[in-house]
Amino acid sequence: MRIAVLKERAPGESRVAITPETVKTFAALGATIAIEEGAGVTASISDEAYREAGAEVVSGPKAVEGADIVLGVQAPDVMALAGAKPGAWVAATFDPFRNGELVEAYAKGGFEALSMEFMPRITRAQSMDVLSSQSNLAGYKAVLTAANEYGRAFPMMMTAAGTVQAAKVFVMGVGVAGLQAIATAKRLGAQVSATDVRSATKEQIQSLGAKPVFVEEVAGIEGEGSGGYATEMSEEYQKAQAELVSSHIAKQDIVITTALIPGRPAPKLISDAQIATMKPGSVIFDLAVAQGGNVEGSQPDQTVEKHGVKIVGYSNTAGHLAADASALFARNLFNFLSAFWDKEAGKPVLDEEIGDAVRLTQGGKVVNERLAG
Repeated sequence: MRIAVLKERAPGESRVAITPETVKTFAALGATIAIEEGAGVTASISDEAYREAGAEVVSGPKAVEGADIVLGVQAPDVMALAGAKPGAWVAATFDPFRNGELVEAYAKGGFEALSMEFMPRITRAQSMDVLSSQSNLAGYKAVLTAANEYGRAFPMMMTAAGTVQAAKVFVMGVGVAGLQAIATAKRLGAQVSATDVRSATKEQIQSLGAKPVFVEEVAGIEGEGSGGYATEMSEEYQKAQAELVSSHIAKQDIVITTALIPGRPAPKLISDAQIATMKPGSVIFDLAVAQGGNVEGSQPDQTVEKHGVKIVGYSNTAGHLAADASALFARNLFNFLSAFWDKEAGKPVLDEEIGDAVRLTQGGKVVNERLAG
């Protein structure tokens, strides 16, 4: 079983899909590892570190020659897979709903695309969930970036010259990233509040010491979709939420938005009119900017200033913590493949529950039911 890892070629991608740690663990299963030269440099991993772990470091894309499995952070172009075995697996993130042409190209190329974003949110797959591991870091980084852009201190400071008031931080969307954002802002000493369309998150917000901000008395709206994701809300709820948020957001110093709906553009949470009500010097970090943004006017990898408010968002927030993000991503991939490793066959054999969920292409066809039609 030969596993190959190429250098990431997507613009701005600093992560890598394997680390010296997971090279060793894959080798213990009997796999041989080939890595393209320089693949780990942007994640602070040298070629020598890979060699010491037992990997073969290969110059250029020849690393995929004879590969049974190719690992990636972002799925490589099909042309980069030339030389891999027919039917080779590619385990990476594909962004399948937006990259339909790439998925079709994998099908035509005869490769088996395994989309790590489609990992089901079930108990036994938690250690394989790249969205959660990367979102955790993204929520942390969002708060640190906002704090850096904010021209004041986060915690309350009582000094002989007077008292500095604590920053007020509002987190919109309480998934993995939002919960980490709450925890990070609290550790920095801010007064934190948070909201979500899922009523079940109220207790999670309170458990972290933050104030929940929820629409009340709007019957029948729980916001809980399949797999723990949020769903789009009714017009009644959206109107009530907009009114509540508008009154609350005007009092905030920093807002972190994290709302995403799989397969859909990011929902708009903050309008230009709402931004105009915020105090000059306030900061908004839009974690969903790469999927269209939660904030009107936000731009990927740019600091936009509107009405005296800075709006920030990265197209790859986790990539700004490349070393840790790579370590977690690599462990997710190892946990995924090792869970199905058949010692007699010397390779992983996927089951239906997880295999069918993540498999996009097989036998020259697009086979995932979520992409049907």
